[in-house]
Amino acid sequence: GLKVHSVTGLRHHTFPMRTDMAPFDDNNVRMAMKYAIDREQLLDKVFFGYGALGNDHPIAPSMRYFAADIPQRKYDPDKAKYHLKKAGLENHTFKLFATDLGGFQDQAILYKEHAAKAGINIDVVKKPADGYWEAVWLKEPWVMCYWNGRNTVDWMFSTAYSGDAKWNDTHWKNERFNKLLVEARTELDTDRRRAMYWEMQEIVRDDGGTIIPVYAQYVFASRSNL
Repeated sequence: GLKVHSVTGLRHHTFPMRTDMAPFDDNNVRMAMKYAIDREQLLDKVFFGYGALGNDHPIAPSMRYFAADIPQRKYDPDKAKYHLKKAGLENHTFKLFATDLGGFQDQAILYKEHAAKAGINIDVVKKPADGYWEAVWLKEPWVMCYWNGRNTVDWMFSTAYSGDAKWNDTHWKNERFNKLLVEARTELDTDRRRAMYWEMQEIVRDDGGTIIPVYAQYVFASRSNL
């Protein structure tokens, strides 16, 4: 008498990098890290397949104005090595701050294994769950996080990606992105607005400081006569 539902929602898991702090102020480093994560394996092993692949922007597939035409970024150790070499950090050890919240620790350890195949050294620094959001998030150069999402593209981008947003946890600022964010709010033509939001998703994907490997699914049950 029960039905089990599995729906991709707005929640997404992130690895924010502070773009105002070395070494993540270099987009080559950020791109290396984005190519160094095996999203499919992360989804399979940590989330048991209950989710959808992320593409390094926060707009979920279930949302209006989701940019479905942007190519899905895939695990590519060779490209990761290329960007790391351009940054001149082949022998650098990157510290990733994590905790037991939200499966962060499991994600970080698995990611460390993926990155090692690209020649990227990651030291996972475990921090207590108590006080993590006050002492680590928004403070350290590279941390673990998740967002429950927002109901509109503008709301999500304005909350965490606008250059002056309080919760912009990568401290990322992009002039073109911020210009489009303001213009899209008053654009009444649906096609033009969609084009703006699609471009913004692409900008975040290719220049932003956040790795977004997975959108989580909500799994729940209901009575069959509901």
